[in-house]
Amino acid sequence: MGRPEENLNRKFTYTDYLTWPEEERWEIIDGIPYNMTPAPSTRHQQIVAALIASFFNNLKNTPSQVFGASFEVRLAEKDKNDKEIFTVVQPDIAIICDRTKLDARGCQGSPDLIVEVISPSTFRKDIKEKFYLYEKAGVLEYWLIYPEEKTVVVFRLGNDCKYGRPDVYTELDDIQSKIPDSFTIHLAEIFIDE
Repeated sequence: MGRPEENLNRKFTYTDYLTWPEEERWEIIDGIPYNMTPAPSTRHQQIVAALIASFFNNLKNTPSQVFGASFEVRLAEKDKNDKEIFTVVQPDIAIICDRTKLDARGCQGSPDLIVEVISPSTFRKDIKEKFYLYEKAGVLEYWLIYPEEKTVVVFRLGNDCKYGRPDVYTELDDIQSKIPDSFTIHLAEIFIDE
């Protein structure tokens, strides 16, 4: 099929995605490919690593599992085949409580919680395209982390299947997650100075 940037006049599928070079990171949102380069900063990686460790420790005696990028999330119903999947994302962190959504390639269906660490190259996509994408897919909690401000903005899915007004947390706060296997994250442990 070739590289995705060679033919932007069509919608891409998961079948196409599987043919792209493994050393490159891509996402597809509603059939549109997004290159995931450059690689995340050191600070970005430190925050992701600290959160994954905290999530893992909080969830280790539950059915829920935590995954960090590169981890493929195919936002489509379970019965869709690869040619019918037009959205594949690689969030910084995904927590899946329903293990039936997991397979050898990642997750098919919506995770319960997704975390994206904001960087200059992904800012617009994370706060706009992915916000609506995750809301529509039924992701219960969407966390946006602003590393420089040491702030976390948490959107939670309401009974109307929409994200309500966000809760904003700073480095001195604790976040109580509301996903099925609830837990508390102490942000002072996440935003450790370099």
